[in-house]
Amino acid sequence: MLFWLTELSDGGDFFNLFRYITLRAGGAFMTALIFGFLFGPPLINALRRKQGKGQPIRDDGPEGHFVKAGTPTMGGLLIVGALLTSTLLWARLDNGFIWLVLFVTMAYGLIGFADDYAKVSKQNTKGVSSKVRLLLGFVIAAIAAVWATYLQPQGLQLQLALPIFKDVLLNLGWVYVPFAMFVIVGAANAVNLTDGLDGLAIMPVMIAAGTLGVIAYAVGRVDFTEYLDVHYVPGTGEILVFVAGLIGGGLGFLWYNAPPAAVFMGDTGSLALGGALGAIAVATKHELVLGIVGGLFVVEALSVIIQVLYFKRTGKRVFLMAPIHHHYEKKGWAEPQIVIRFWIISLILAMIGLATLKIR
Repeated sequence: MLFWLTELSDGGDFFNLFRYITLRAGGAFMTALIFGFLFGPPLINALRRKQGKGQPIRDDGPEGHFVKAGTPTMGGLLIVGALLTSTLLWARLDNGFIWLVLFVTMAYGLIGFADDYAKVSKQNTKGVSSKVRLLLGFVIAAIAAVWATYLQPQGLQLQLALPIFKDVLLNLGWVYVPFAMFVIVGAANAVNLTDGLDGLAIMPVMIAAGTLGVIAYAVGRVDFTEYLDVHYVPGTGEILVFVAGLIGGGLGFLWYNAPPAAVFMGDTGSLALGGALGAIAVATKHELVLGIVGGLFVVEALSVIIQVLYFKRTGKRVFLMAPIHHHYEKKGWAEPQIVIRFWIISLILAMIGLATLKIR
């Protein structure tokens, strides 16, 4: 919205500063952060009053989690609210990629909200049927995949870019659409599975988002793409503003989610943020790099898949408990120890993902 102030500029005054993506990204970050600090306490108090007993705790979960009973959920509303406000205020609203990532984020956030509401109102951990959630998720992802295809330049449409290899594109044809759908749905659900300990999911999400934001800015500038030998996707640089809002909102939420958490993100936040990561990866043609940058989420999801399949086949378990962060809880690791070590792993993976920009 503030970008339109550039129409008042003569090219050399204060209003001209709003042309710069980096300045507007800084504004989005600060706006979202202040939003989180201002609205965090009243939102948490309102959730506590409305929810009463708070988020239901799994009976078969780690014993130490029962002390968290009564903690309100749906804290993702704080992140989504901060992200939406900052993006609408600072991003160029004539940019299709901005509306694409906002659409996916808000749509998945609504699915998560419905699931959280069902859990809290019924006081059980089932919520909305997993089949319904997946169906809605794939519908949203299908719209996003086709939308992204039409926003991208003709030479990149329906193509899969390979990291590290210079100028290598795989023409998947319309098979690319279900592939992109899988990326978005997979990212949303992987982040959802990771959100099981205080502060565990939000920091890796911010790290992954920040990495993808740098990539989006780079592939949206023709000079950077020529230097880095990556594919140029006009318009994706604006996604950096969205990412800055996500990080600001995420930090504001982490202030209240740090152990011991005053509020949980809930599916409202985890599905929205995971969907956002998937949408950014699809928009920037860095779907495979997301698998590296978001490797922690991949491992969390794989641990659940492996556990379920192996148990059905043999009646035995590979892990003491899945997702894998619960496995380490069962092994006696303290919750902050798991959380911080997983943060470190996320940062390492982010650096590896960024390295793919230059290693060609």
